[in-house]
Parts: sequence; C-alpha cells; structure tokens
Amino acid sequence: MNIVQVSAELAPWSKTGGLGDVCGALPQALVARGHRVLAIAPRYKDYDNAWDTGVRARIHLFGHTHEIAYFHLNQGGVDHLFIDHPSFRRPGIYGDDQGTYGDNLFRFALLCRAALEAPLRVPLGGEVLGEEVLFHCNDWHTGLLPVFLEGIYRSAGRYPRAPAVLAIHNAGHHGVYEAHEFAGLDVSTRWWPACDMSGRLNCLKAGVVLASKLVTVSPTYARQLCIDHGHGLEGFFTHRAQDLWGILNGIGDEWNPATDRHLDTPFSAEDLSGKAAQKAALQKELGLPARPEVPLFGVVARLDHQKGIDLLMGAAPWLLRQDAQLVVLGSGGAAYEDFVRRLAREAPSRARGVVGFSEALAHRIEAGADLFLMPSRFEPCGLNQLYSLRYGTVPIVHATGGLADTVQTWDPTTQTGNGWAFREFSSDAFVSAMHYALRTWWDHPDAWKRIQQNGMARDSGWARAAELYEALYLSAWGR
Repeated sequence: MNIVQVSAELAPWSKTGGLGDVCGALPQALVARGHRVLAIAPRYKDYDNAWDTGVRARIHLFGHTHEIAYFHLNQGGVDHLFIDHPSFRRPGIYGDDQGTYGDNLFRFALLCRAALEAPLRVPLGGEVLGEEVLFHCNDWHTGLLPVFLEGIYRSAGRYPRAPAVLAIHNAGHHGVYEAHEFAGLDVSTRWWPACDMSGRLNCLKAGVVLASKLVTVSPTYARQLCIDHGHGLEGFFTHRAQDLWGILNGIGDEWNPATDRHLDTPFSAEDLSGKAAQKAALQKELGLPARPEVPLFGVVARLDHQKGIDLLMGAAPWLLRQDAQLVVLGSGGAAYEDFVRRLAREAPSRARGVVGFSEALAHRIEAGADLFLMPSRFEPCGLNQLYSLRYGTVPIVHATGGLADTVQTWDPTTQTGNGWAFREFSSDAFVSAMHYALRTWWDHPDAWKRIQQNGMARDSGWARAAELYEALYLSAWGR
C-alpha cells in the first residue's frame, strides 16, 4: 500500500509528547512490512539533510493564496516530507510563552491541503505516488483533511477511492473555532454540518464524521470514547463504533535496558545486576542515600490534571512515612511544580523533585526505580508504563485506557500479573495499591522477581501494532 501519514508532530524533528513518538515510529514498522510510507509534517525549522524538492504549490485559504514548498528526506526507508511556509517557522509547535498561536486553524488547514497536494505533485524516486493512496490523519490538527478530501478533491474527480483514516491520540483536544472561520476554508457550505458542533467549527468532530475509519491508541480507550471520555463527542463515536478500532502503541528500540545509551550499567531480564547498579547511580545523582534495600518509586510525567498529579499529592504524605524513596521529574501547572519542589525540603532523605524535562534523566529513572507511578485520570495509551515494564520497573497505575490494557494486577495464586492497577480513582485506592506493592517487595522477593520478569517478557514493540494497522487500512480500502 501507499500510505500518507499526516501529523503536526514527527519525532525526532518535532515532538511535544507521545504523538510525535508514534508518528515517527509507526512508519518505520509499516515499511518493514513492505508498504510505501510518506510521512508529512510542518517544517518548523531547518532540518539536516532535508532537501528542497523544488516543487511549489499555491493554496487558497482565508481569502489569500499561499505558496508552500516541499522538503524531502528518506530515512530508514520512510519518505519524510516537510511543508515549508512562514507560518510554521516559530519557536513553538502550537504556541509560545505568550500562549496558543491565534492562527493555528489556518496553519493546520494549510498542512492538510499541502498533504493532499503532495501525492499529486512531489516525485519520490522519480515518480509521484498518484491517487491510489491512503491518508492516515492524526488528531484534530488533521481533522479537516477528510473535509478537503471530500469537498474539494473528490468533488473535482480526484482521489476517487482514497480512504482517510483518523487516529485519535487524545480526544480532549478538538480544535474549536468560531463559525465564521469556516468560510476561510474555501469549501462548500454543504460540509458545514460535518464541522458544526454547538454552533462552532470543531475540527476533530469533522474528522470523526467524515473519515473512512477511526482508530485510537488502545482498545479500552476506544470503548471509553463512546461512554464518558469523548469530551462531548461520545454520541458521534458511538454512531461510528463499527468503524472505531483500538490499537495499542508500541515503543522503539531506544527504550531497551540492554542497549540504552543513557545508562552506565545496561541490564536484561536474564541479568538484573545492572539494574541494581543503576539504582545506586540514580540515588547518588539525585543526592539520596544509596540504600539498595529501600524501594525507590519513580514518576516521569507532565504535571497536569490528566496525569492525576493531585492524587499523587494526596498520597505522598503516606508514602513518605514509609521506608521508601520517591523521585519525580516533570513540568506543568504552577501548583504541581511547587509540590515537586517541596519534596526534597519536606523529606530530604526520601524524596527528590526535578522540575523540567531531561530525556536522559527520564531513561535513568525508568531504569533505576523499582516502581513507577501513573495515577492518570485518563490515559489513551500511555508510554511510560510500557517503558517501565521493559525495564523491570513495576508499574502502579489507574486502570484506565491503555494502562488497563497493559498492566495487570499481580495474582500470587496464579503467579500472573506485571504490576498493580487500581480501579477507583481515589487516594485511598492509590495508597492501597502502593501498600500491596510494598508488602510484596519487603516480604516476597521471589514474587517480586517474577513480577519483573512478567513485565519484561511483554512484547511492546511496533511489529504487532503495524500488523493491526495494516488490517485497519485494508478494511478502509474495503478489502
């Protein structure tokens, strides 16, 4: 198949979170299965080795004609195409210190239009892809692509068979604008009902209504979108339930404790001695007492409401009264950042908080911690619990979305399970799960090792996800 992936983020060139990681990794896995993949994203800055194709397109939006350029880079067998326009060349992807960019509707509408022109205009390997392609859209930023596909291209006889699949990584972001902005999209008012949500233009809703198929990043989240996690779109997801797939994300080879370049002491499921050394190194790095007998809890998270940081704040006093250590890395809301900064002051021998983000430190926490905490209110897929499982770091999670699909509570009777998943979103339930984990750590070391091995044995790579995406694409084609 010829697959055209379109996204606002594309790691390693542009990334704010999991969206960029997924859009960078999935094309590689699809190419490994024999497909041709063109990954399209904005050119936010100059990218090494991406060359100007010389192809230009003139696109009419919001009363003006805009010229865009295409820059190409083939890496790992994937054709990457970056859309160049002055509106993309800014310090941030979605906004800066002054707030969200006011012209994001224009910027991402331009991305969608440029992506639809690319298979018709840009020669790759000497020829254009042509019209026999499948468009894989991602989140609200590309929710208008199916509108343009139907309202401009198919109406003119172009792309008569090309499906558009919309992936929802987080339904909490809709891309909502005032109704009068619709006129700037340069499509017939016939398509307004698809975009209309309570009298406003809703980009995600447009994609949900018009895409050939929908996919989200875990089976449980797919069900939750229809019940109580659709942020007002539950009825539309329910209406399209037969077309809604849930496919768990994978994680890349950069998250492998045996080869991780950020670790001084690599390790594997067969030999965990390096993990103990990494724990000691992490304690030393952060100024905590180097006590191998003390369980070390790790948190790497965006500090916001979704991630359940308020639950962590409520449970932290109990945890810090135990003979345990806690390390938190993240940034976000001011109140949450203040909590992280207070940790070392309130429990200098048991806690450290680092405000900000460091990719290297995130790897070292995943590797050096004994347990990992993810009390998210909702989590479409989650990646940190997958990293934790691969690193033998036992996760304690709220059983929602992809967390429920990947973390199973330890059952000593059957010797199954790879962590603890608490169902009620409350500090009491969270503390209870941590209590059971601590008792297992202290009293049942053989069971603890089995839990680690169960987690490390899980296949969290992209191969299985790519196989399921292939089945989804074939379904979209009607095959």
